[in-house]
Amino acid sequence: MFVRTASERDLVAIRALLVETWHATYDAIYGAAKVTEMTNEWHSIASLKARLTRPNSEFLVADDGKRIGGMAFAAATTDAKIVMLNQLYVHPNLQRQGIGHSLLEEVEASFPEALTLRVEVEEANAPAVAFYRSKGFLPAGNTADCGGGSGLPALILEKAIG
Repeated sequence: MFVRTASERDLVAIRALLVETWHATYDAIYGAAKVTEMTNEWHSIASLKARLTRPNSEFLVADDGKRIGGMAFAAATTDAKIVMLNQLYVHPNLQRQGIGHSLLEEVEASFPEALTLRVEVEEANAPAVAFYRSKGFLPAGNTADCGGGSGLPALILEKAIG
């Protein structure tokens, strides 16, 4: 898979990837009905489309020419030295093949002025926590409102970059 910038033509496939990945990851934590509610709101085509034109951001996909196997979205915060990795998801059948690593590397390269990459992770999502820890992220705190507006608690991890 190669990593490239997402485009509007990718949005239906990105949404499908997110819905499937979220159900595989979060149904056991939040329940299928809650996951469906969250994906319908957070991963709607309109929500994804708005990210394509967000200033100081990068919206990436991992693509093999036949399907999108992963995606990432990151944006500079009000402090340009801190980048927030809002999303990094790999299709459940393609995890542990280096796709997440490739997406993460491209996110880091996309913000040459940044010094810190931050991500919020559901603590019960042990595979994600382990992935980020293996990539050099360290605990930096907790939030009671993952992503702002969710009301969901999360672990905050940070990595020095740049």
